[in-house]
Amino acid sequence: MIYANPRKTKTARRLGVVDIVTLREAVLALPEEVWQSENSVKPNRFDALDQATHIVFRFVTSFNDWRVSADHRLWPEWRGLLEPVLNQAVAPYNYARGAFPRIMLARLAPGGVIHPHRDANPAAKWPHKIHVPLQTSQETIFYVDCVGYSFPEGEAVEVNNMGVHSVVNAGSTDRIHLIFEYYDLDQAEPEWIGAASA
Repeated sequence: MIYANPRKTKTARRLGVVDIVTLREAVLALPEEVWQSENSVKPNRFDALDQATHIVFRFVTSFNDWRVSADHRLWPEWRGLLEPVLNQAVAPYNYARGAFPRIMLARLAPGGVIHPHRDANPAAKWPHKIHVPLQTSQETIFYVDCVGYSFPEGEAVEVNNMGVHSVVNAGSTDRIHLIFEYYDLDQAEPEWIGAASA
């Protein structure tokens, strides 16, 4: 039986406001060709995400195991901008040793939809799934199990990726989120991980 980490939120957990000023400025200055080039080689090709454009900085090397991940092409260039935001966002967890297996930017154009889905792969069941909106509007709604949330810019939020979740951007601007996973290296691993990794 592959079960989710009991520490994960069951809805949406607001983690607090983080300083996104420098990162947001850099992201909004990204040329369109960078978005398109990085999106063309992204490892997270799922039907539910077909309207979203991604820039991936780190990603798991197997959808069965969150414990092994790899840096992608832009990570060295963006690490200095990303790490302060990541570390501020996860401070409420108070983990002595934490890891970030997946880190990416996700952009959804006005009128765009991320279809209802669950992050069903085993590698998604253990880490916390955290969003930091860098550009959004009140008309952009994130749904978790049919409950709608409007997340403001600069507020880190853990979302329940085991529940059915979706997004509708009914605003007039792109919705751009920093999305990443985080887990406690000192937490006992689930018994099923060996079987899932085989």
